[in-house]
This record gives sequence, structure tokens and C-alpha cells, in this order.
Amino acid sequence: MSNKFQEGDIVEGTVTGVQAYGAFVSLDEDVQGLVHISELTNGFVKDIHDHVKEGDKVNVKILEVDEENNKYSLSIRAIEPKKEERVVAKNIQQKEGEHGFNTLKDKLEEWIKQSE
Repeated sequence: MSNKFQEGDIVEGTVTGVQAYGAFVSLDEDVQGLVHISELTNGFVKDIHDHVKEGDKVNVKILEVDEENNKYSLSIRAIEPKKEERVVAKNIQQKEGEHGFNTLKDKLEEWIKQSE
């Protein structure tokens, strides 16, 4: 078991194999882990081959280390921004571009008039 990788670490690895249930990722010469299909991306994965292939370099977060069985549970999804976060960030960016940044105090009077 490797002491250089711990739960919570984010590391780069190489996909060494792809199965219907997940992708095996090599973190170094001695350590390999599994990214379960549910930890691949935010959203539904119909075909894992649409997301990863053997030889891909991927960043993964180490979710769990089972030292007794020398198994690493990995996640790509855990380090991706959620879809909702991307949408909110995009909406904020668009609104700031259209109207500029306004504080609540500045907007309060306008909202009161709109509600009447």
C-alpha cells in the first residue's frame, strides 16, 4: 500500500482499462484504482466509452482507500463543477455584462416599484 496517496487527494492518473461498470486508473507504478461509472461525471452515463478511453490522462479525487484489500475508490465527478453551478455562473456573467453589477441596496427601490 502506498503512503503517498490519501483520501481527499486530487491526482493525475492514466486510464488503464475500461469496463461497463467503470474505468481503472493508474496513479503510479504501484497504485491503481477504480472510477465507478457513477463517479465518472455529473449526469447520466449511457456508454462509458463516450467519456473515457484507455490511455486518457484524467484528474481524479481519491474517495476511499481500503488498505486491507489494496483498493482505491476514485472520482472524476467530485472535482467537476456541478451543472447547476456552471449555469448559475454563466447567468451571473451574462447579467453582469448586460446590466453591470448592482448591490441589493441599489436594486431594492427598483424591485419595490416593479412589485406595485
